[in-house]
Amino acid sequence: MRTLYYILQKEFTQIFRNKSMLPVIFVMPLIQMLVLVFAATNELRQVDVAIVDFDNSTSSRKLTSEIAGIPFFKVKQNLVNTQEAEDLLMRNKVDLALIIPQSFDKDLTLNKSSEVQILVDAINGSAAQLSLGYLSSVIAGYSQKILLKTAVPGSVMMKNIVVKPTYWFNPQLNFKYYMAPGILVVLITVIGMLLGGMNLVREKEIGTIEQINVTPIKKWQFIAGKLLPFLAIGLFDLAFGLLVARLAFNIPIRGSFLLLFGMASIYLVLVLSLGLFISTISDTQQQATFVTFFMLIVFILMSGLFTPVESMPDWAQKLDYANPLYYFVKIMRSVILKGSNFPDIINEAATLSVFAASIFGLAIFRYRKTS
Repeated sequence: MRTLYYILQKEFTQIFRNKSMLPVIFVMPLIQMLVLVFAATNELRQVDVAIVDFDNSTSSRKLTSEIAGIPFFKVKQNLVNTQEAEDLLMRNKVDLALIIPQSFDKDLTLNKSSEVQILVDAINGSAAQLSLGYLSSVIAGYSQKILLKTAVPGSVMMKNIVVKPTYWFNPQLNFKYYMAPGILVVLITVIGMLLGGMNLVREKEIGTIEQINVTPIKKWQFIAGKLLPFLAIGLFDLAFGLLVARLAFNIPIRGSFLLLFGMASIYLVLVLSLGLFISTISDTQQQATFVTFFMLIVFILMSGLFTPVESMPDWAQKLDYANPLYYFVKIMRSVILKGSNFPDIINEAATLSVFAASIFGLAIFRYRKTS
C-alpha cells in the first residue's frame, strides 16, 4: 500500500503541475452544464404560422383569432395565395402554413364539417410533429365549440371523454430536468476517458514511463495509481455539476447521494480503465485522442441521451447492451428524478460492475513493463 501511496502522490503532483489540465477539470464542468443543458432541448417556445384565408368569413376570422390568441404561435396573416405561404416555408420564415378554403363557412353551416390544409416544414421531424399536433388540437377545439353552439336543443350529442393526465417525476415537463443528468454523464465520461488516457500516453512521449518500468512497481499498482486520482476528480466534478444543476435549474435530486456516488464510482472505474486501455495500445496523444473521441461519439449518440433508445432499430438496441453510457444514463435519471433505490437499478449496476472489473483487468493485462 505504501507503494501505491507514493504513486498517487506523484500523480496528483503531476496533474496539478499541468496548467492546461486544470481548466478542463474545473472550468469545463461549469461551461458544459450551463451551455449544453440550455442548448440540448426539444422544447418549442414559438412557432411561426402563415394563414391564407380564402373564405374571409366570420368563421374563418374567428379561427384565425383563436390561433393568434395563443402565445405559442406567431401568426402571419393577410397572405394573398398559397404560393406566398409556400415561399415563406421555402425561405424558413414560417414553420406551418394554414390554408382555409373559400367554402369554409358554408361547409360548416350546411354539413357541420369542413376541411383545412396545413403545410408543414418537416426538416426537423420532431419539431414538425409537435407543432402540427398543437395546431391541430387548437383547430379541433374550435370545431368542438361550433358543434356545441349549433347543437339542436334536445338532440343527442356524442359525449366527450375528458383526459386528465398526471405527469410523474417531471410535472412541468421541463426538458432541462431530462437533459441535465445525461449531460453530467457526458461530463464525467470525458474527464475519465480523455484525461485519464492522455496522462499515461504523455508519460510515454516525454520518456518518464521508462523510469517507472525499471522499478519493482507491480502492473496493477501502476494502473490503479493512474486511475484513482481521476476517479477522485470525476467524483468532484459530479458533485460540482449536481450543485450547478440544483442552483441554476432547480433540478430536484430525489435519490440517495450515497447510491448516486457509489454508482458513479463504478462507472468511473469502467471509463477510466477503458481510457487507460486505449493509452496502452497508443504511442502518441494524437492517436489516443482519435480513438477516444471515436468511441465517445458512438457511445453518446447511442446512449439515449438525445434520442430514445426505443426509437432505434433493433440491431442498434442490441448494440446498446455493450454501451456503458446507456446504463449509466438510465441510472442517473432514475436516481435523480425518480428517487430509485438500489433494487430498482440492480440490473444496470450489475452490468456496469462486470464491465468495470473486466476492462480494469484488461488494462492491467495489456500494460507491458520493459526494463
